Amino acid sequence: MVLRAVSREAGVSHNAAYRHFADHQDLLAAVAARCMEQLGLLMTERTALVPPDEPVPRAWARLAAIGRAYLDFALTEHGWFRTAFSGATTHGGTPAGPHPDGGPRPDHDTDPYTLLGARLDELVAVGALPAARRPGAEYAAWSAVHGLAGLLVDGPLRDLPADEVQVAIETVLAAVARGL
Repeated sequence: MVLRAVSREAGVSHNAAYRHFADHQDLLAAVAARCMEQLGLLMTERTALVPPDEPVPRAWARLAAIGRAYLDFALTEHGWFRTAFSGATTHGGTPAGPHPDGGPRPDHDTDPYTLLGARLDELVAVGALPAARRPGAEYAAWSAVHGLAGLLVDGPLRDLPADEVQVAIETVLAAVARGL
C-alpha cells in the first residue's frame, strides 16, 4: 500500500491517516477488514439472486453462488483480494473464522466465513447435508475455493483462457458439493 500516493490523491498529508490509527498495522488491518467486507457484500448479493426453488436445490445453489462470488472477487479485484487475506486482520482486526464465543453468527453479517457457515447450516436444515458431516465443513469448502483463487490470481493457472477458468470454477465447486 502506498500511503503517500493515497494521501496526495486525497489532498492530505501522508501522516494524516495516523491520526485515526495507532500505527501502520492498524491502518492495514482496517483496510483488510474493509476488503473482506466487500467480499462478504458480493457473496450476500449473489446469494440473494438465487431464485426461490425447492429447498434442497436452492440451498445447493446458494452455496455455489457464494463460491462463485468469492472467485469472481478474487479474479476481478486482485488487490482487494490480496489485501483481504494479507494477514493484516490478525493485528487489530477480526480475521475470518468462527465466532469468538463459538455461537452462530447472524446471516446478515458480511464476514465471508460466517456466510459460508450459514449456507452449510442451511444445507443441514433442509436435509441436504447430514448434521454429522457439518462440523468442520467450512474448512474443506473454504480451502478448495481459496486454493483455486490463489492458483488463478497468482499461481500457475493465472494465464488460463476464460473458458478454462470457468471449467476450473465449476469443477472445484462440484467437488466441494460432492465432498460434503
